[in-house]
Amino acid sequence: MKVLITTDWYAPVVNGVVTSVLLLQRELEARGHEVRVVTLSNSLHTYKDGPIYYMGSVSANRIYPGARLRVNRTRSMLQELIAWRPDVIHSQCEFSTFRAAYVLSNRLGIPIVHTYHTVYEDYTHYFSPSVRVGKYVVSAFSRWICGRAACIVAPTQKVERLLRDYGIRCRIEVIPTGVDLGLYREAPPPERLAALRRRWSIPEDHTVLLYLGRMAKEKNLEQLMDQVAAAGQQKVSVLLVGDGPDREAVLDYARERGVNVIYTGMVPHTEAPDYYRLGDLFITASTSETQGLTYFEALAAGLPVLCRRDACVEGVVEDGVNGWQYEHAEDFARHLQDFCADAGLRERMSQAAWVSAGKFSAEAFGAAAEQLYQSVQGHPMPAASGSR
Repeated sequence: MKVLITTDWYAPVVNGVVTSVLLLQRELEARGHEVRVVTLSNSLHTYKDGPIYYMGSVSANRIYPGARLRVNRTRSMLQELIAWRPDVIHSQCEFSTFRAAYVLSNRLGIPIVHTYHTVYEDYTHYFSPSVRVGKYVVSAFSRWICGRAACIVAPTQKVERLLRDYGIRCRIEVIPTGVDLGLYREAPPPERLAALRRRWSIPEDHTVLLYLGRMAKEKNLEQLMDQVAAAGQQKVSVLLVGDGPDREAVLDYARERGVNVIYTGMVPHTEAPDYYRLGDLFITASTSETQGLTYFEALAAGLPVLCRRDACVEGVVEDGVNGWQYEHAEDFARHLQDFCADAGLRERMSQAAWVSAGKFSAEAFGAAAEQLYQSVQGHPMPAASGSR
C-alpha cells in the first residue's frame, strides 16, 4: 500500500505530533508499505529529501509559537505525488498541509484519514481574547476539517466525545499512538545515568520529580510549582526537561516559591529515555492533552505518574497502582508524601508502570493504522458530511 502522510510538524521539531508521525512512518514501512511525507520547510524554499517533501513556508509565531504557514506554489511537488498515486492520505494537522491533502484527495479520488491531535479549545488564548468566541471558531473549523475525511482518528475517547459534542457525525476510530517500548526498556549502563546526575547536579538523596514536555500556559506549570511547594517535602528536586514560550516565567515562579528546580532545556528524542530514568515520579498538572504521550513514555520507563484527573488517562493511570490522578492540591500533597516516605511503594508502582505500558506498543499502533487504511480504501471523498 502507498501511504502519504501530511503534517505541518516534522523532525527535528520535538512534540507529540512529530513523535506520532515518526513512529507511524517507521511501523508502516516495517509492515512493507511505501510511505511518503509532505511537511513544511523552515524557509521559503520548497524541496525534496528522499521520501520527504518540504513546502516553503513562513513563520506564524503570532498565531502559535513555532507554527509556520505555507506560502509558495507547489504545483510540481503535487504533480509528482499525483503520478505516484498513493492509496490513502493520513493527515496529521489541520492547517497548511491539510490543504495539500485535500487537493490530492480530490484529484485522485482517494480517502483522507485525519488524526485529531490537539484540543484547540485549550489553546484559544493564542488567537482570541474571548474564550467563547475561540471555542465557537474551533468547533466550526473542526466540523469543516472532519467533513472532508473518510475517518477521524481520535487518540482517546476524550477526543471522540469532544468531536461528537462539536456535531461531527463522520466515522471516528479511537487509536492511541504507540510507544517504542524497546527504547525505554533497554537498561542503560549505570555510569551513563551517573554521569547525567553529575552533569545536572542532582542530589543523590533527593526524590526526583520529572516534568518532560512543552513549557506553555496550557500546561499549568505555575500551578504545578505551587503544588510542589505546598507539599512541603524537603528532599525533592523538580527536573524540568523541555522548552516553550513560558520557560522563563515558569523558572522564575518556581524559584520564587522555593522549589528546587533543575532545568535542562530541550533534549533530543533519542536521549529522552535516560531523562525519564533520572526521575522517580512523573508529574504534570495539564488538562490540555489529547492522550498524553509523555505519560505513556514515563510508564514504559518504569516511572509512576502523578497527574491531574482527566479523561485522556482513563485506563492509563490507575490510582495507587502505577500512579495517581489527583483533583485538588491536597490530593497532590498526600500522594507525594506517601511516595516519598515508602520505598516499597515506589518499587511496586515502578514495576506496575513498566507492565501497564505494554498495551501501548508501537506494533499495535502500526497494525491498527494498517487495518483502518484497508477499511477506507475505495471509499469516495465525503461531501462535507461531518457537520449537522
